[in-house]
Amino acid sequence: MNAAWIARVRRVLELEAQALLAVRDRLDGVVARALEILLACRGRVVVTGVGKSGIVARKIAATFASTGTPAHFLHAGEAGHGDLGMLARGDVLVAVSNSGENTEVLRLLPYLRRFAIPLIALTGAPDSVLARAADVALDASVPAEACPLGLAPTSSTTAAMALGDALAVALLEERGFSADDFGVLHPAGALGRRLTRVDELMHRDAQLPVVRLDSPFADVVAEISGKRLGMTAVLDAEGELAGCITDGDLRRALERAGDPRALTAGDVMTRTPRTITPEALAAQAVALMERHVITQLLVVPEGARRPVGVIHLHDLLRAGVV
Repeated sequence: MNAAWIARVRRVLELEAQALLAVRDRLDGVVARALEILLACRGRVVVTGVGKSGIVARKIAATFASTGTPAHFLHAGEAGHGDLGMLARGDVLVAVSNSGENTEVLRLLPYLRRFAIPLIALTGAPDSVLARAADVALDASVPAEACPLGLAPTSSTTAAMALGDALAVALLEERGFSADDFGVLHPAGALGRRLTRVDELMHRDAQLPVVRLDSPFADVVAEISGKRLGMTAVLDAEGELAGCITDGDLRRALERAGDPRALTAGDVMTRTPRTITPEALAAQAVALMERHVITQLLVVPEGARRPVGVIHLHDLLRAGVV
């Protein structure tokens, strides 16, 4: 193991961490004004930049869009060749430029003034032309780049991207953007599967295994076998949840009783079954099953006592949640 290599990597991480703390400690009322402008936007938040700043701008736009703020990226170099049509009255422009003197970005200023488009500058040079022209200039300057030559954008791009993330998350919280909203915007892939709700996967209505407290042992076995979920809910006379019976409960009852035919559901049930609400995320169901080493959960609405469904580990496996 080369200790010098480890020291170099650690130095970069320390310098970038210091850069983030420096940006954090400079925050003041200016950032609140930027958030007011973004919240008041009736069009789209357009994020622009070129070079490494353009890459940062593209990521910031993607984060805005995925967290409930309509946004897209505009390459400042392409804007003068027709892409200015992506920017219209009612939009807000967020311009990312470490120097604040980038020619392509500055060429956008007359267009912004003509159409009264607010400008938020995210720059490492608070006295630059871009910062002075902006409605709000956010200071993303850093004490030093992590590059030992001081040339490659490293700490500065980290600080700019983190500041963009902070704006997006602040907007998310202010708008009350929920996990359900996030799921709507992320329907595909592993993230979409993690945001699937229990009520999208649960067995309900005729698929829900149900017996009464006084149901004979034979009826319990038939219900569990017929519905093929390895369990059944047990309801009292009012139709409310009294307990549940699993395959394991049946085996234990057979071990205790020489002749199970005299037993009822109430004799063999577990009286405090684990439950989950329909609105819970499927990932929460997985966590609950793992914690209690079980394979099914009865689904009961918040504040109710009547089950509306059951979710099985196999459902979660088929949906790709596990």
